[in-house]
Amino acid sequence: MEPVATDSNTSGNGDRPARAARHSGSGTRRTRRVRMTGKERREQLLDIGRTLFAERGFEGTSVEEIAAKAGVSKPVVYEHFGGKEGLYAVVVDREMRQLLDMVTGALTAGHPRELLEQAAFALLDYIEAYTDGFRILVRDSPVAQSTGTFASLISDIATQVEDILGLEFKARGFDAKLAPLYAQALVGMVALTGQWWLNVRKPKKAEVAAHLVNLAWHGLDGLEPKPRLIGHRKN
Repeated sequence: MEPVATDSNTSGNGDRPARAARHSGSGTRRTRRVRMTGKERREQLLDIGRTLFAERGFEGTSVEEIAAKAGVSKPVVYEHFGGKEGLYAVVVDREMRQLLDMVTGALTAGHPRELLEQAAFALLDYIEAYTDGFRILVRDSPVAQSTGTFASLISDIATQVEDILGLEFKARGFDAKLAPLYAQALVGMVALTGQWWLNVRKPKKAEVAAHLVNLAWHGLDGLEPKPRLIGHRKN
């Protein structure tokens, strides 16, 4: 159970401040701490956990520290999430959904090159607005789950891009079955560049997006239907 704050005085004169406050119109009343609802406490713990996981990683964060920063006892954390693993899993799931929603929401109708720009901006926007979340996602997840790793995140986003590339391949007479491969390559390029930009923040976001699209688009523009190897190795 969460500790409940009281108005008792611990100086030895338990009711003196209360009497003084009652008898003095100008007296300062002690402020009773408002107890959080279960939902509010859960959100507070998620915010604190998110910050600590981003700074120190899963292994470097303890339940004791999470509880201390929230001003509660350890059992409160266990009551809401069953432990550090449960809290971490919820944080990762929220960040995954946030990024996927931003990317899919950005991919509106338009010229294929514009779609590439939208995808690049969506990821860079997420990194800029949800820096702690991205730091968590690019760490290897210690939780045994099918999501939560950077690789699985890239795969999920690439699936959204896959259909768009498939239509473009068909229009150009290319094999649409290769769209998943190119989707992984394009999304991986943007994601890894974003991971680098997370720390340097130079050049500006729009310039990074322009260079990413420059490389991707001009590569796609001159795409060979059946690419060939020119080196000595053929298999």
